[in-house]
Amino acid sequence: MTKTSQILPESTQQAIQKMNDLGSRGKPFLFVIDYEMKQPVVLTLEEVEQETIFYKINDKTNFSFGKSPFEKTLYLEKYPISFLEYKLSFDIVKQAMLRGDSFLTNLTKPTPIKVNLSLQEIFQRSRAKYQLYFKDKFVLFSPEIFVKIQDGIISSHPMKGTISADIPDAESVILNDKKEFAEHTTIVDLIRNDISMISEKVWVEKFRYISRIHTHEGDLLQVSSEICGKLPADYQAQIGTLLFKLLPAGSICGAPKPQTLSIIKEAENYDRGYYTGVFGIFDGKNLDSSVMIRFIEKQEDGSLIFKSGGGITVFSDAQSEYQEMIDKVYLPI
Repeated sequence: MTKTSQILPESTQQAIQKMNDLGSRGKPFLFVIDYEMKQPVVLTLEEVEQETIFYKINDKTNFSFGKSPFEKTLYLEKYPISFLEYKLSFDIVKQAMLRGDSFLTNLTKPTPIKVNLSLQEIFQRSRAKYQLYFKDKFVLFSPEIFVKIQDGIISSHPMKGTISADIPDAESVILNDKKEFAEHTTIVDLIRNDISMISEKVWVEKFRYISRIHTHEGDLLQVSSEICGKLPADYQAQIGTLLFKLLPAGSICGAPKPQTLSIIKEAENYDRGYYTGVFGIFDGKNLDSSVMIRFIEKQEDGSLIFKSGGGITVFSDAQSEYQEMIDKVYLPI
């Protein structure tokens, strides 16, 4: 592999045009789009091989996951913000909801961590459906699909609701939680509306199904739904245009989307960057992509930040949401 380190983000319009062009020619490409869509990266798979970028998108990967004979015992320390600091942001979100400005807001925060693995070692040893190592700047191991396109059918799988599998009767607890039901129903409605903007027909294929996620601290259960739509016949030539219409992903902002984005900016007061953006591969005909969560970013001084959060509704409890933010700081090793 040749290391060039010359890749530069493109403008939104350039990224859309490049995706449309490659899609119309049936040429495979990788895309990495940041949360605010200011620094999208679109590369043919040949261009990817010239960079220190590794991906795993279900069964598609450009990395050889061989087990090292000298694997270290994992060491991870978390240094989350104080509960009082978190609650200041939480209260901004709650006040906006009481005004009727939002029904669901995804509140995230950065947590400094110390870990005895490099970003590339984390990528190599993690086990997740979607993984990305990007030029020693960040690594992610996401369980959440953004959208898939298979033979003209687009599907989204928003993931809302997390609980430790160790809690007695955990599946029943989370499926019967009033706050979790409200949050999940809201996001399903938002995603259904988003997909309807680019589809001829929309339906909910599966509502609130459970997935199990393995972490170094124990298993988690997460709740997802599947929403589908039928794309126009020439979708490949519009692949960039269609994809950007869905951004930012509803599951990591909230509803209604425009007002909620403003609330997030005020409440979070930090730069998400590529965290909660999307990445994926178009293979020449079909597309598979993920929301960039479970995200570790390297700072200029070499320190590491793990970005995490969760959805807030009027039923949310600040202490529970604070703990969920911390619980999502894990490695799937």
